[in-house]
Amino acid sequence: MLQQAIVTIVDYCTRYAVRIIGIACLLGLVTAIYAARHFAIDADVNKLISKELPWRQREVAFEKSFPPKEETILAVIDAPTSELVTQATTALIEKLSGQKDHFRSILEAGGGPFFQKNGLLFLPTQEVVGLTKKLGEAKPLIQTLAQDSNWRGLTTALNYGLIGARMNHYTLDDLSGTLNMVSDTLEEAIAGQRASFSWRAMLNGRPPTPDERRRFVEIRPVLDYAALMPGKVATDAIRQAAADLDIATKYGATVRLTGPVAIADEEYATLEEGAYVNTAVTVVVVLTILWLALRSFGIILAVAISLTVGLSITAAIGLALVGALNLISIAFAVLFIGLGVDFGIQFSVRYRAERHEVNNLHEALVNTARHVGAPLTLAAAATAAGFLSFLPTDYKGLSELGLLAGLGMIVAFLTSITLIAAAAGRAEGNGLQELGAGRSIHGAAPHPRHHRHRASGRGRAAAALLAPVRFQSAEPAQHQRRIRRDLPGAAKRPQHRRELDLRADAKQGGRPSRPR
Repeated sequence: MLQQAIVTIVDYCTRYAVRIIGIACLLGLVTAIYAARHFAIDADVNKLISKELPWRQREVAFEKSFPPKEETILAVIDAPTSELVTQATTALIEKLSGQKDHFRSILEAGGGPFFQKNGLLFLPTQEVVGLTKKLGEAKPLIQTLAQDSNWRGLTTALNYGLIGARMNHYTLDDLSGTLNMVSDTLEEAIAGQRASFSWRAMLNGRPPTPDERRRFVEIRPVLDYAALMPGKVATDAIRQAAADLDIATKYGATVRLTGPVAIADEEYATLEEGAYVNTAVTVVVVLTILWLALRSFGIILAVAISLTVGLSITAAIGLALVGALNLISIAFAVLFIGLGVDFGIQFSVRYRAERHEVNNLHEALVNTARHVGAPLTLAAAATAAGFLSFLPTDYKGLSELGLLAGLGMIVAFLTSITLIAAAAGRAEGNGLQELGAGRSIHGAAPHPRHHRHRASGRGRAAAALLAPVRFQSAEPAQHQRRIRRDLPGAAKRPQHRRELDLRADAKQGGRPSRPR
C-alpha cells in the first residue's frame, strides 16, 4: 500500500512536472521570505535547560538576590603610576555611569568612594602604623604641595627636604630616591616625552608594583540575546568612551576588556567571521559529491533545487514552532543538507540505473519509485524518529534541535519523491547532457548492467561521504537474488524481450527471429 502510494505520487509529479515545479518554487519562495522576516536567535545559554525543573527554580531565586558573575564585563585599566590609573578609572566610570540603557551597574573592584574613605581599615596593622608615621613626617611637605600645587610648591617642598638633611633628621642618601624621581620627571618633560611622578611611590620609597598601577572595573551590561553577540553593544560603548576621553594621551592608560561576556562575544565573533567561508566550502563539497555520484547537469540541478526548497520550508516551520533558534537548534540546517541530500542521491542514482535500461522517461521514474519508495520511506522514518526522540528531554536546546531536524527529514523525503522526480524528468526532457559521459542520458546504453553497476557504485560512494544511512536501492546488480527478481520484469520490456529471443535462437542454432 505504501509502495503503491509513492508510485502514484511519482507518476502524478512526472505527468504534471511543470505544475509541480512551479508550486514547489512558489512554496520555497514564500517560506524563504517568511523565514528571513521572522528569523531570530536566542543566545542566552541559561534558556537551554528548562526553568521548570526544581533546581533551576532555586537557581533563579538565588540569582535574584545575588547577581551572577557570568553576566559581567571586567575592564582592566593600566597606567604608569597609581595616581594616573586612579584618575583614568574615575573618568571612565563617570563617563559610563550616564549610559543607563547599556549598563546596569558599574563598580570598581577594591576602589571607589568607600575604599577611599575606609581603605586603611583593610590593611595589616603594621602597614597602617608605618604608613601613618610616614604621613606624619611628611606633613610640612604635604601642606606645602596642597597650598601651592605648581613648580614653586615643588621646589619649596624639596627645599624643606634639604633643610631636614642639614639638620641631621636624615641623610642625603635617604633623599636620593626622591631627588632621582624628580630629576627623571623633569628630564622627560623637557625632552617632550610623557612624564609622570608618583607621590605614593615617593612615600613608599620604591617604584610602584604592577598591582598598584592597575585597576579593575566590574560592569554589568544590558545584554541583547537576540543578537549573536549579546554584549557587543556594551563592549563597543566602553571602547568608545575610552576613545572619547582620550585616556591613552591624557593618562597614558590602556583599557582591556575581559570577563564572561567579552570572552563569549569573541568566541561568537569567530563563528560569524568563518560563517561565509564555511558555507561556501560546504556548498562546493556537496556539489562535488553530487557530481561524482550523478554526472548529470539536470539531476544535480534537481537535487540542488530540492535541497533549497526543503531547507526553506523546514526553516519556516521551525521558526513558526519555536519562535527563535538557540545556539544548538540552529545546527538543523547542517543536518538537513548532510542527510537530506542523501535521499536525493539515492533516488537519482536508481533513476539513472533504470533510465539506462528503459528508453522511456515516465516508465523509468515509476520503476524508480517502485524500487526505492519503501527503502527511502523506512530510512526517512527511522532518521526522523531518532531526532524526534530528543523531544521529551528537559534540555531545551537539544529537544528543539530534534524537533527541527526530525521535521527536516520528513520534508527532505517528500521533496525527493516529488520535486526531484518532476525536475529530473523535465531536465532530461530538455536534453541536458551527462557530465563527462559524452552522450545524452536518453538512449539505452549498449551494456545496461555495466552502466547500472557503475552508476550505483558512484551513488554508494557519495552517499557514504554524507551519511551512514545505506539503502538497498543502491546495491550492485550482480547479487543473484536481485538478478532473479528483476529478470521476469525485464523480460516484459521490448528491449530485453528481444535480447532473450536472440539468445534462444543462438542456442537452437537457427536464424534469429524477427524483432517483435
